This record gives sequence, structure tokens and C-alpha cells, in this order.
Amino acid sequence: MSNEENFLNAVKQLRKPEKERNFDQTVDLVINLKNFDVRRESFNLFIKLPNKIKNKRICAFFEKDSKLIDVVKKSDFPKYKDKKEIKKLIKSYDFFIANAKLMPEIATNFGRVLGPVGKMPSPQLGILPNEEDKMIEDLTNKINSTLRIRIKEPSIKIGIGKESLDDEKIVKNALVIYNKIVETLPRKKDNIKNIQIKFTMTKPIQIKF
Repeated sequence: MSNEENFLNAVKQLRKPEKERNFDQTVDLVINLKNFDVRRESFNLFIKLPNKIKNKRICAFFEKDSKLIDVVKKSDFPKYKDKKEIKKLIKSYDFFIANAKLMPEIATNFGRVLGPVGKMPSPQLGILPNEEDKMIEDLTNKINSTLRIRIKEPSIKIGIGKESLDDEKIVKNALVIYNKIVETLPRKKDNIKNIQIKFTMTKPIQIKF
């Protein structure tokens, strides 16, 4: 049986009738690792998904306001010397982008808080050469279909879709993520202990490979 069929069977099993939930549950993929030292081996990966999971809450560090996105302007930076204000900002948004010109000041003013939670604007996905609408639109579309994975413990838990998404689309996302993680791990499949899939409120189902 192929990996695709194994994933599909697991998703169908998840959908078997149980207590009905009154919200659109997240589909979580759980990849448990072995022989991987999270303290010594860095892992920071961006994966473009074939099917968007949800629109992320995105904020920009710009010189001027934008009609396309929420903005923290350069002139507003002093306000965030208060740690409470920075923490409130971090909770309000999933992702931050920035005008490249402002990065030194962003690092000085926000780096100590954004860095540790993995929300610092990144050269791979988050820094723009200017604030033109087309560039902002292209980048936000890319962010909404891209997943970032950082390994901080020997178990990776990733939201790969919503319960309302078609089974085939969930499986396509799962396969792209699984294959990219395996490809990037130092010992490839030998770093994988087991793989599970679950909805927010269900027990995990182990996927056979």
C-alpha cells in the first residue's frame, strides 16, 4: 500500500462518527523523531503547501500605512519599548513582514521578543525591498500557503488542514510535509519513530508505512 493510501485510510478513520464538535477542527500531523538531538541539530524549514490551511494574521513593519495589511509604522516603534505592548502585538498576529530598510531598527526594538517565538521577519519569507501593493499582495498570498517548521522537541506537531477540507487535499498537504521533513532530516527516514494524525479533539491514529 502506498504512503498516499495509508494517509487516506487514516483520514477516513478519523471521520468515523463520534461526538460532534461545533467548530471546524484542525487536522494535526504528528511526527515523532528518534536519534535527533534538538539541542545540537538545527531545523528550520519553509514548506509551500498545495492547499491553503487558513489565512494567517499578518502585520507589517513599514514606513507608511497600507490598505492591504495591518501596519506598525516606524514612527510607532517607541510605543513598543513597553514589553506589555510588544507581547500584545505578538499575540495578535501569526506572522510579521518588513521593509528591508527598517530591519536594523526592527532587530533593535523587537528582536528580543520576536526572535525567541520565531516571528522575526525572515529573509526566506518576510522581507520586502519596498512597500508596493503588488509585492505586499504576492508575499501575503505566499505566506498563507506556506508552513514554517522549527523543531524544538523530538515531536513535530503541525496543523495541515481543517476538518472541512476534502480528504484528498488533506492527504496532499500531509505528503508534501512528510516528504520535505524526511528529505531535510540528517538521517532521513531513520530519524522517524512514528507518524500519527488527529483532529483537535480526537485521539491520534498511527499511520502505517
